[in-house]
Amino acid sequence: MISTRKRKMASRKRDRNGEVIADNVELKRPNMGPAPYHYEPLAMENLALCDYTTRFSLEQAKSGQATRPVRVYADGIYDMFHSGHARQLMQAKLAFPNTYLIVGVCNDGHTHKMKGRTVMNESERYEAVRHCRYVDEIVTDAPWVLTEDFLEEHKIDFVAHDELPYTAGSSNGDVYQGIKEKGMFLATERTEGISTTDVIARIIKDYDMYVRRNLQRGYTAKELNIGFMKEKRIIFKANYEKMGEKVKEKGKEFYDKWKESVDKGNELIHKWEEKSKEFIGSFLDMFGNNGKLSSWFQESKIRIGRAMSPTSSPSRDDSPSPSSSEPSSPPTKRGRFSPELRFEEIEDEDL
Repeated sequence: MISTRKRKMASRKRDRNGEVIADNVELKRPNMGPAPYHYEPLAMENLALCDYTTRFSLEQAKSGQATRPVRVYADGIYDMFHSGHARQLMQAKLAFPNTYLIVGVCNDGHTHKMKGRTVMNESERYEAVRHCRYVDEIVTDAPWVLTEDFLEEHKIDFVAHDELPYTAGSSNGDVYQGIKEKGMFLATERTEGISTTDVIARIIKDYDMYVRRNLQRGYTAKELNIGFMKEKRIIFKANYEKMGEKVKEKGKEFYDKWKESVDKGNELIHKWEEKSKEFIGSFLDMFGNNGKLSSWFQESKIRIGRAMSPTSSPSRDDSPSPSSSEPSSPPTKRGRFSPELRFEEIEDEDL
């Protein structure tokens, strides 16, 4: 038994004179659970609470003038329930201030006959839709074409669907043409880029990849409906691609190591250039024309020359008196000593 809670679905309405034109309507909702099926007690109680004799137009419902919850019906296949389905149901749910959303899901018999095979069976599709947060009730075995009896049985006020004509299984061109003529059609917008057909097309596009994945997960070729040769071909292709990936990984690893060695070599060359510049600078500083060694050699030559050619020292007699105030004159140059010759001695010798 599904636990329920009471929720007010319509506030008290009053006309311009202040008179009450609608009482509060309380519907039961599942408490944190999926939406009930139409034959379950909870859905039947909500159906009994609806006064279907009170009708209103689409404009009145949108403006909030409805005197009870607006019962909106949306139907479809809902195969591989996706975000596009959820957005369509959200639009139907939020179309009016007070909406009770009923979703009809077609069974496998009608679907396979009118549209084709589905990925999910009817039970799976029922369960997928009833767990959507916007859904209040699920109708199983929904009819392909809506009749007046079906609308009255479920007390449906409006039918939600996109505006494009839905021609599948209809001889008149549009399944919802009669609903549109009655003014009961609520248009919703399709979500571009997402549909069951698009999802299936993606799977078909990468068919081999998904078959290979399922084979790796333990499915047999029989379960996947593929032959022996196709199975071997897919396995061979998978092994070939794995080998290619390993080769790529090894090649990338080799390239990374080579690049690392090149970077190290470049770093060593850079360091060698720095050291060589430093060495050349030190060499020129030591052995260049103006280097330390040349300067030291020149200084040594000057010192040796000075040591080998000393200057003469002045005599004591010619040294100036310390008491003399006059400046001293330079010393006279001393000549060689020559003995005095006498004339008499020369004459005697000649004689």
